[in-house]
Amino acid sequence: MKKRRALKHVLILFLCFIMMVITGCSDRETTNDEEKISFEPGTYTAEIDGNNGPITVEVTFSADKIENVTIVEHSETEGLGDDAMETIASLVVEEQSLDVDTVTGATVASDAILKAVEDAVTQANGNVLALKNDQSEKETETLEADVAVIGAGTSGTSAAISAADQGAKVILIEKTGVIGGASNYSWAGKFYNSSISLENDVEIDVEKEISDWIENNHWRVDASVIREYVTKSGETYDWLKEKGYETSFLNYNNEPLHVLPPYEEREGLLRAMLANSVEKNDGQIITETTAKELITDQDGNVVGVIAEKKDGTTLEIKANSVVMATGGYAGNPEMVKEHFEFEGPNGGLSQNVGEGLHMAWDVGAKVPINLGGQMLHQTLAKATHDLKADYEPFQASYPLMLTYLPNFMNVGPSGARFRDEEATLTAVAAANTSAFQGAYHYVILSKTQIEKLTADGMNGVQAPVLPGMPPEFYADFADQFTLETPWTDAQEVFDKMVENGDGFKGDTIEALAENAGMDVELFTDTFTLYEEATETGVDTEFGKSEDYLLSYDEGPYYAITAEVNNLGSVGGLVINKNFQVLDDSRIPIKGLYAVGLESEGVMFNDTYVGNGVGVGYAFTSGRLGGEHAATDALATNE
Repeated sequence: MKKRRALKHVLILFLCFIMMVITGCSDRETTNDEEKISFEPGTYTAEIDGNNGPITVEVTFSADKIENVTIVEHSETEGLGDDAMETIASLVVEEQSLDVDTVTGATVASDAILKAVEDAVTQANGNVLALKNDQSEKETETLEADVAVIGAGTSGTSAAISAADQGAKVILIEKTGVIGGASNYSWAGKFYNSSISLENDVEIDVEKEISDWIENNHWRVDASVIREYVTKSGETYDWLKEKGYETSFLNYNNEPLHVLPPYEEREGLLRAMLANSVEKNDGQIITETTAKELITDQDGNVVGVIAEKKDGTTLEIKANSVVMATGGYAGNPEMVKEHFEFEGPNGGLSQNVGEGLHMAWDVGAKVPINLGGQMLHQTLAKATHDLKADYEPFQASYPLMLTYLPNFMNVGPSGARFRDEEATLTAVAAANTSAFQGAYHYVILSKTQIEKLTADGMNGVQAPVLPGMPPEFYADFADQFTLETPWTDAQEVFDKMVENGDGFKGDTIEALAENAGMDVELFTDTFTLYEEATETGVDTEFGKSEDYLLSYDEGPYYAITAEVNNLGSVGGLVINKNFQVLDDSRIPIKGLYAVGLESEGVMFNDTYVGNGVGVGYAFTSGRLGGEHAATDALATNE
């Protein structure tokens, strides 16, 4: 009897096990409960910190649906951050999901919207995990083109347009939702001896320019690539103008700079150029699609690229030529630290994390000896971001503006002075001298100097010129950005800076050094020596002009934390003058080209030095590289 009951018990357990395997009932019911979508109806408000300040969002829910996402208030860049946020908000409602990746180059603003909606979902007692769970099946799509371009920044867009103009069918893929990349934030490009430059009597001796360039970079460059840019960039100006992308000429101390169109117009102009070339020639522009791997044939020639669309679909693009324009790796702090020992902020595009370089290296591209080269440019004061929560942009920028003036002592983290502060008047000099001594430096300020700023603005501290900040830094307060404008509430602003943790204060020099983590004895000696220089007019340490030696006098004293802005990496791939990527033997890899930042390392010894060269080279290398890629691709078809 006992044996029969035991057998019956085993049989029941076995049947239950079989039912669970076949139906998965118990687990399925639990999963369904976890994934059930429901909310407490109503409208909920969430505030998240964005790139330029707080972003306020209102989310309206019905019992089982996200009905609406409204961006109530923000300070993001017009035409970039605001468009990104609206796109994210629409996708969340359309897809009823939080599984929406960053869809534009405005990563911080995009992520902020998702975090805000997530906060609102939590307030409405919704299931955040269920809204993030994407169960859809993915598929593979195959496309064919003559030329595939990876990256739709300045150089990639130019390459795609130029290749299409040669008659090639082009597919351009871009990991974000924005066309134009860094050019949407840039100021001006340098096109040597353009027609408009000559009209304004600014003619550059290109042979001397090339010779000086090579010598200044210690001959560790590819002179043929430099020559391609310097001698042919003027043609790029006319090329852009003919296509409707008009720049305005600026004689900048006898440098031929071409100021880009208004920020809000740039992406639209590039999209129009693409429509009139790439799309007109049966090509495609596919955004929100990330390249994953280059396709090679049995001979090692590059014959296409595998990418992933934002919905997870695998895209296999077969092409005779592939142009790399993925913008380097400055958005990857680990790579920057490893190859350059730099730990400052990335002021370029956060999406540029180096995957394009790795794809090229994986198919045999040479890793250059100057891989660590960066485009260090401009100075930042992290205080500005936090101060914008409490003050108008002009007041919030007080600390930032002082980092660009030569009238204040600059010291490194140890408390030692490290340069003639006149270097702050030149962006590249300011950036590189600072980065050489550490991740940040301090700009020292006193109560006496603050009182002079409050009374007479920057004239009160004998500022020789306006701070040389990029135009976008002062666009919101251009009418106040004068030497004469008094700095109202300056003492309060700098005290708030300290409260926010973005600077330090001390009633005495010793107290300031201790609070800022400097070596007290070292900083005290440095300060004493500097004060003697303000009295004698002779700077024995660095030879700073007497015109810029300003006494500190009465405390309390402040230390503004200043950092160097890294706009992008310039070391990455080795190319020749036809923009072909070279292997370890410096032989071209058939079918593979590179333009823009990741090809720029052959022009510099270790660090970018230029004014407008980055943008000018991006447009020019894209134009020329696209031509070469198309010519070779079409020849393969014959």
